Amino acid sequence: MRFKLILAGLALALGAGLTLTAHSQMKPEVMVKQRQAAMTLQLKYLGPLFAMAQGKAPFNAETVARNAAYLDVLDRMAWDGFDPSTKDTTATTRALPVIWSEPAKFKEAQTHFQSAVSELVAASKSGDEAKMKAAIGAVGKSCGACHDHFREKR
Repeated sequence: MRFKLILAGLALALGAGLTLTAHSQMKPEVMVKQRQAAMTLQLKYLGPLFAMAQGKAPFNAETVARNAAYLDVLDRMAWDGFDPSTKDTTATTRALPVIWSEPAKFKEAQTHFQSAVSELVAASKSGDEAKMKAAIGAVGKSCGACHDHFREKR
């Protein structure tokens, strides 16, 4: 039993080491593209929710629940791509330099977004349309707050 635990611990340690090595060797331009892809997917699943919350599309609780579940995964993906190695990349990005000069504030914005998505997931399970619409609005506000401070406007 003890031998199995030692082997499992060794496997985890080696796996973590390989993951960190692979991550640190990734090209900054690729990391930028990946974070942008994650953000694009977030918008894909947020768009219909925003339309429902604004009354521009018929409300559908099943769509809210499905999209909230997707967002619950996607809300953690983009942030890996904001590695310091991407700071001076030649890739086209709308990320502002303030991300690097105010990392605590940027992390706070990420956490706020993830919290808002978690609240949306919970609201989507309630069956209460008003709660779901309020939670969608909170997610939208968290997106806007981050974009207002950390994203170039075009």
